[in-house]
Amino acid sequence: MSESNSRPSILVNGQISEDAWRSVDDESPVPSEGDVIVSLARWQRDRPELGDRLGRTAVRLDPEHSGRELADAFDALDMIVVDFPKFTDGRGYTIARRLREQLGWRKALRAQGDVLPDQVFFMQRCGFDVLALRADKSLETAQRALSAFSVSYQGAADDPRPLYRRRPEGVVRSARAS
Repeated sequence: MSESNSRPSILVNGQISEDAWRSVDDESPVPSEGDVIVSLARWQRDRPELGDRLGRTAVRLDPEHSGRELADAFDALDMIVVDFPKFTDGRGYTIARRLREQLGWRKALRAQGDVLPDQVFFMQRCGFDVLALRADKSLETAQRALSAFSVSYQGAADDPRPLYRRRPEGVVRSARAS
């Protein structure tokens, strides 16, 4: 049985966009065309067949995955999806940072599941650029939340430099008078 995304829209790089991706469970046939999201187990089992279809392919990682399972498949994938089964489960943030900072993933990285507007700023900092909110939450509220903070002190996947290293061009530190 195929699952359809329950949200017709998502946030892509902070903009509300139509969600073209379709989740396909492990037992249903994968459509020969269109953009699909499959589980890591399905990807590992059916990788050759998935590569022969017309459309983009994404793999969904559950919280118990590390992201390293896909390091040799980056060229074959168009997006990696990290599932958040509960908003209190922070393992997805770690997976995102590992994918971006340690493994070098540069394509789309999607957070989905129990994703709430008050999390999206921090998800973006960890490297998520596609956000699929829980169906009962407002995309407009989440969009506003992305700009809730104008400055962040720590380095992260979106900018590895800490605040003290992000001095505007041309600004020179003045010497203190003694």
